[in-house]
Amino acid sequence: MVLLRVIHTLVLWLWAMAWCLLLAWVAMAVVLVDPEASLAIPRRIWPGPLFWMARIRLRVEPLPDLDWKKPHVFVMNHQSNLDIPAACAALPVNIRFVAKRSLAFIPFVGWYMWLAGMIFVNRSDRASAVSSMRRAGERIRAGANILTYPEGTRSRGGNILPFKKGTFVLALEAGVPIVPIAIEGSRAVQPSDDWTIRPGVIRVKVGAPIPTKGRGPEARDELLREVREAVIRLHREIGGQGDGGAGAADDGQGREVAA
Repeated sequence: MVLLRVIHTLVLWLWAMAWCLLLAWVAMAVVLVDPEASLAIPRRIWPGPLFWMARIRLRVEPLPDLDWKKPHVFVMNHQSNLDIPAACAALPVNIRFVAKRSLAFIPFVGWYMWLAGMIFVNRSDRASAVSSMRRAGERIRAGANILTYPEGTRSRGGNILPFKKGTFVLALEAGVPIVPIAIEGSRAVQPSDDWTIRPGVIRVKVGAPIPTKGRGPEARDELLREVREAVIRLHREIGGQGDGGAGAADDGQGREVAA
């Protein structure tokens, strides 16, 4: 059984890499003409076949009533490499990610991300990180939706880790609502410390937007706690453990969108 799972995973990874490279080529051609239109490729085309091949079902709880035409900062907990395609499939809008800088150097995929206006952050260089977040703010004010993972890393235990503050400075400066999102099940399907992929169900729940308009920089820590508590609550509602009882930190039926 172990050997079969290893072989199955190798086939999945090879297929997934080929699929990503193919779409990256297509997206790179489109992004040179229309960067915004190119973002529909990872949202509408990429996740479905990826999850189907891996025998993963993605279930999204009913979405909240919000104006999807306006820009938002989406904040999501982080469990697995599969969180990104899950977010692309779950949200009905084009999104740009705040990602670690090393991803920009991945051939084709990283190049496309750069051309499409993804935000790369060098966390080891504070000045560079601040500059990157300012660029993200400019893109939000121009109408872009941004998705961040404020834990900064994947949770190995499945609990919600402490949030870093950059996302909340960004949202306050841009003056746009923050939308909390919880994901559960992706760690069981593809753990952060294991390269194998298992069949399973990933659940996603999007919460109500949390306004930032009229709140100044001094509201940063309060906003961080408010958003983190919302993500914890959503996580528990879809079967997750929330923060695992660690407390706040300062630093139903879903629609099936892929089977």
